Amino acid sequence: MDGTYRAAPGPGARERAAGGPPFAECVLCREPTEYPESVKGATLCPVCEWQEGQRTACSG
Repeated sequence: MDGTYRAAPGPGARERAAGGPPFAECVLCREPTEYPESVKGATLCPVCEWQEGQRTACSG
């Protein structure tokens, strides 16, 4: 390993690997999310979603 953190595959990982529907890009890192492109709003990938949850949980 190169010391880089890698998140475990999320629930939509198999669909992405199988060439499922086009997935929306994360608004922070541009990685594919678990949501289809048709979802409205700011979509986050599993990693950014977790990090955002940590930030909001610690902000009191």
